[in-house]
Amino acid sequence: MTTGKVYLIPTVLSADALYSIPPYVTEVARKLTVFYVENERTARRYLKALDRSINIDALQLLPMNENQLPDTEAAKKFLRQGIDIGVISEAGCPAVADPGHLIVRAAHTIEAPVIPMIGPNSMLLALMASGMNGQHFQFVGYLPIKPHERIKAIKELELQSQKKKQTQLFIETPYRNNQLLKDILDNCKEHTKVCVAADITGPEEFIRTKTVKEWKKALPELHKKPAIFLLDSE
Repeated sequence: MTTGKVYLIPTVLSADALYSIPPYVTEVARKLTVFYVENERTARRYLKALDRSINIDALQLLPMNENQLPDTEAAKKFLRQGIDIGVISEAGCPAVADPGHLIVRAAHTIEAPVIPMIGPNSMLLALMASGMNGQHFQFVGYLPIKPHERIKAIKELELQSQKKKQTQLFIETPYRNNQLLKDILDNCKEHTKVCVAADITGPEEFIRTKTVKEWKKALPELHKKPAIFLLDSE
């Protein structure tokens, strides 16, 4: 029997940006009955937005998040039975900065095909719009929560950027965005460039690149807005 496939299904970065999802994603979503999802409520709403005819109650939506890692043995069982699986992140492309990579890893162990699908990715969109080095960059995910550890991490990223001529990308929980930007501006050199990309593809999209010195003149309000930060100290 042919093994099932793992489809990495992109979702929106902003609830108002369904236009950013290619039509072929909907075609694939219609035929799947098993999904690993980071957030069940978000996934239900998203699938219904793709096509209202999808019977959400008939689907198996299996958890995949930091509190409950995906059941990879169950995933392999589905695939061995020839059942295709969809993987849906909370936002953007799955298996990047979320546990979806564990499903992908499991699929590779049994040589099941993995199909990455085109869709919005906040890291690439922010990098494209930042004007920073897109040839050499590093995504480091979330910075430490404790203030002294976070400040140390920011300084190390600035140093790496300078030494390696490398753009540094990182994210924060939306309600801590303002504090993170303050820590960046308080601890980086005035000539260091910082890009703030918030609500990408959304109605209040904000993408600006300025030096630390320039940012200090006027700060954006980022509280509870999905954002990604880029740092370039070449």
